[in-house]
Amino acid sequence: MGEGSSSRAGGNQPGREDTGWSTDMSWKNLGEMSIKEQEQGPQGAEAKIPSQVSLGGLGKSRCPMCMELFKVPRILPCLHTFCTACLEELEPFSVLMLRTPDSEKTSERPWLWDKQPQHLEPQLSILCPVCDTEVDLPPGGVKALTIDHLAINKVLLQNLQEDRPCLVCDLCSDREVDSRCLTCRVNLCQFCSQAHRRQKKTAFHSIMPLKDLKGYNQIGKAIVCSIHPPEELNLFCEQCDQPVCRDCVLGDHREHTYDLVSNVIYKHGNSIRDLLKSTQPHMGTLERALIQIEGVGNALRSRMDALSSDVREFCDGYIMAIREHRDQLLKQLEDVRIQKENSLHLQKLQVEQLLADLRTGVEFTEHLLNNGTDLEILVTKKVVVNRLKKLKKTDYSIGPGLDDGICFSPQEKAGQYGGYEVFGAILTKGVDPSKCILQGEDIQKVCEKQKVTLTLLCRDILGEHMGRGGEHIRVNVIHKNKDCVLKTMVQDNNNGTYTISFSPEELGLYTVCIFVKGQHIQGSPYTMTVRRRFRQHQGVFHCCSFCSSGGQKNARCACGGTMAGGYQGCGHGHKGHPGRRHWSCCGGTEENSECLGEIPQRSLVRTVAL
Repeated sequence: MGEGSSSRAGGNQPGREDTGWSTDMSWKNLGEMSIKEQEQGPQGAEAKIPSQVSLGGLGKSRCPMCMELFKVPRILPCLHTFCTACLEELEPFSVLMLRTPDSEKTSERPWLWDKQPQHLEPQLSILCPVCDTEVDLPPGGVKALTIDHLAINKVLLQNLQEDRPCLVCDLCSDREVDSRCLTCRVNLCQFCSQAHRRQKKTAFHSIMPLKDLKGYNQIGKAIVCSIHPPEELNLFCEQCDQPVCRDCVLGDHREHTYDLVSNVIYKHGNSIRDLLKSTQPHMGTLERALIQIEGVGNALRSRMDALSSDVREFCDGYIMAIREHRDQLLKQLEDVRIQKENSLHLQKLQVEQLLADLRTGVEFTEHLLNNGTDLEILVTKKVVVNRLKKLKKTDYSIGPGLDDGICFSPQEKAGQYGGYEVFGAILTKGVDPSKCILQGEDIQKVCEKQKVTLTLLCRDILGEHMGRGGEHIRVNVIHKNKDCVLKTMVQDNNNGTYTISFSPEELGLYTVCIFVKGQHIQGSPYTMTVRRRFRQHQGVFHCCSFCSSGGQKNARCACGGTMAGGYQGCGHGHKGHPGRRHWSCCGGTEENSECLGEIPQRSLVRTVAL
């Protein structure tokens, strides 16, 4: 192996200080370190630290997507690490973003820029497979994302601890690794290790056999420049805010301000630490919020379990009550059936017996009249007449004593079973339209434009009050001489009565039909006469027009009486006077009565009765 290749890879380069972990730990000790960080210390170029605090969440060695050891791991902006090949398998989507020409140099959001040239550019984005966060890809795509060197070191450490044969020499990339240079942080095969010791610049480097590294929890690897691969990133460009190598500062970063990494780590490390310190309280707040949420969730689950038990217990009890009520209803129904069948059977026997008696009497009498002699008829007359009179006077019903008027009412309250309110009852009463009657106002004394209110009382076949509602009631009010059908309202009072109301607008005769179950009730159809409303008297109740008007000649009276001398009204003892006190507006002689007519208002003189 040549001297040049070994010198660039592992030797001290100009502008580089071989400080190793000592420099990294020095700036950490200046800040507020945790107890575990203070207990860590440098050991040569690589330190042996406890595994539980070595890399934290970034120390994982397997990709969350392929579940294999990381291969060229890259960090998304959401700080989740994946293999480069795995990220390239994700399907990116394009979003139009409002940008300014110097948008990459400003921290402002695109929608907050003002007074700058703006244009829309497509921005490729992907969704993080772990947190489902939408992250923007840099212009270079997935390969322009930051490499997770901690994950690379973790994979390297795991390979060393598990004696994986895939480890090859970092210098020749051909032979199997035999040892490691702790100063250069490279893996060496046996040949390159011997050459490393022989070179002047690397003769004093600390080289350790690979098997002795198994007890280490962290092994660093040199980070080289992606633009100038042989060169390590040991400088930091302040203007571009990124690590650079020696060749970078001689090229693109020639005019920029830069310094050694060991010199700027104090400022940038402390700024990160300050940002971390201001961010960590949010973790505590969120953890407490999460604990509260989990506590509420646990309480909710406990509450739901308790309520579920209550619901099951209630429903089981209710089901048992309903089943008990069901059995009781079925038993009641069976009892009603037996009772009605027995009653009908008894009535049937009675009717059959009466029919047989009548048939015997009729047949005997017909045979006697058709075949008997005069003397035989007269001899048997008394017996036959007595029997026929007795049969004729026998009281019997032409209809069944019972009907099939039995129904089930689901809305009817049926009491409690086991402490539960149940519904549903067997109703044995059936409405008989011929026994239903109408109550309320006199249907013959109805006035125009006046609301009429009637009450329908429903009864069963025995004439007993039903005591429940739910029947189908239909009311028709039709004018006999005009094509006029009134709008009616029927209100179920749920007690066997129904309130019927309507308002006639026209005078004259109306036909009122009330149906229960499609049949007329008792007295239906009714005839209703609509009259004018009660009219108040507009005149005076006087003895005559002459007296009430004070002798005015133009005072008139509706009674039709007149006086000589040009008087238009009535007077005592004159023609047409009714002979008693009367109303001047209509001639009515009853003081407390309805006005029967009206004379023209212009000729009516209202006066105070004398």
